[in-house]
Amino acid sequence: MRADLRRTTAAPLATAVPRTLTTAMPRTLATALAAVLLGTGGALATPAPAAADTPTPSPLGIGPAVTESHQRGIFGVSAWTDTPGVTITKVSATLRKGDTVVEIPSLPAYEWDKGRFGLGQAPLKLTEDGGTMPTLGRYAIDITATDSRGNTRTRTDAGVLDFTLRPQLEFAFSAPGWDDRTTVPSGTLTGVQPGSGDIVPITGRTIDVQRTTPPASPVQSPVTDGTGAFTGEAYTDVRPGDEFRVAYTEDSDEVHGSAGWTRTLYTWRPHTVTVKATTDRVRVLPGQQATVTGRMTDPKNGGAPLAGQQLRIGPTSGSYLHPTFAKVVTTDADGRFTTRIPSLPGLHIDGWAAAPVDPYQSFGTATVGGRLAMPQEARVLLRSRALSADAKVTATGKLRATYDPEASVSAQPLLLEVSADGRTGWRQIGSAKADDYYDTVVRAGSRGGWYRLRHPATDVLAEAVSNTFRLVRTETRITGANAGPEPVRKGAYVTMTGTLQHYTNRAWRTFGSGSVALQFQAKGSTTWRQVATGRPAANGRISLRAKATVDGTWRLRYYGDATHFTSPFSWADYLDVR
Repeated sequence: MRADLRRTTAAPLATAVPRTLTTAMPRTLATALAAVLLGTGGALATPAPAAADTPTPSPLGIGPAVTESHQRGIFGVSAWTDTPGVTITKVSATLRKGDTVVEIPSLPAYEWDKGRFGLGQAPLKLTEDGGTMPTLGRYAIDITATDSRGNTRTRTDAGVLDFTLRPQLEFAFSAPGWDDRTTVPSGTLTGVQPGSGDIVPITGRTIDVQRTTPPASPVQSPVTDGTGAFTGEAYTDVRPGDEFRVAYTEDSDEVHGSAGWTRTLYTWRPHTVTVKATTDRVRVLPGQQATVTGRMTDPKNGGAPLAGQQLRIGPTSGSYLHPTFAKVVTTDADGRFTTRIPSLPGLHIDGWAAAPVDPYQSFGTATVGGRLAMPQEARVLLRSRALSADAKVTATGKLRATYDPEASVSAQPLLLEVSADGRTGWRQIGSAKADDYYDTVVRAGSRGGWYRLRHPATDVLAEAVSNTFRLVRTETRITGANAGPEPVRKGAYVTMTGTLQHYTNRAWRTFGSGSVALQFQAKGSTTWRQVATGRPAANGRISLRAKATVDGTWRLRYYGDATHFTSPFSWADYLDVR
């Protein structure tokens, strides 16, 4: 048995008599020993009470009886014994309410919960439902347990059977509309009967109904009718999203408990209007604005204009209308409206939209809005630039968003442009796609001038231009080219002469520096072969020779240096070989 449920009374013993002796010897011997002690001057001791006065500790334990919260016709109780080899053989109950007594001869043991006894799947019911309970109410529970040795214990008032109706509420609103913005709360109060589970109306009760949306309205107190139904007073000027609270509490022999709901007004009758609107541009660059114009009409009234109606118009990201940047506009007498959407640097905007301010208005299935790009401000960082001897410009740069350096610029265009004076007349000569991680290289053929890298405005990034830079080289040419002798014998040498010049100080002048090559193309071939190289004389004169083996064409070429372009192809001379 659990120590907290044992009821024991300890017998007082003489302080001079050892406890182990008195508990082990017969009562008559203990009394005689006490007399001897008194006769020999021993300490005076109080005789132990007779055995009939000492209650025997009960070997049985009984726990509290608890009503099941969902099914009030059922209760359960724990019963046990701590005596080895002994089991609980029977548990019974007596229910009391005033003069009413209901006997339950046996509480079955729960197979799934050892030591637990209760009504299980056979709940108590009212007599009207074929049960044994005469009336609803709260009944005191007395539990009696018996073990396999015949020991019996009764625990009086082990619990209370809550054999009452469990209340439940249903609650709804009437649907308000654009032309009638009132709603009437209504519902039904019913009770679940213990045991049978039947749903019965709870009549003549007062229900608390309140609109809790700030500022909260006073509490209404409608009363349930013979069917348990109730109807409150109409609430005016309600809006979708308003919250209402309905509650009921009772603690009686018939009904015990609370029921309540907080519900949102989510059903209403919207009025569909027609809105047509456009913007004057689909891309808003930094410093610009998009103007939205439109008109609202009533399709249920022959398309008549709707005056004095409000709309919220602003930029969107996906389908999300930014409330911070949206503006509220009001239609004029002809149903028309206009507003402006400015550039918003740093925000990812991909469109614009309009939405009704009045929650009772709807655009139906139509979507009012469209595409509207707001490119972020950008910058182009120039990394390197060069102009090669063969007239190729190479510029390297990095494209980045100004306010969001981590924003992706992948596949954004980067153009290479040239101008004669670095201020006007810019024209594109090359392009490449930007990369998020690496510098972008742009190449193009050009013979010098002023250059820059430019990102043209796109839906992602605004226009951005790098610093301008100038690249120049000196032009060269070979004049007076001639090959001979003509014709030439096979195996003999062909000599080709000419003069190398460069353009300096606004005139062509002889140039005696660098390397010059003699090239040959055999008859019927498309390939040029370099057959000799040399340097021009100080006066620019060139003379190179090579053996002739087949018919073909001969020419001279200067390959330039750090400051000079490669010369254009000089005059080619065809020779017969005989």
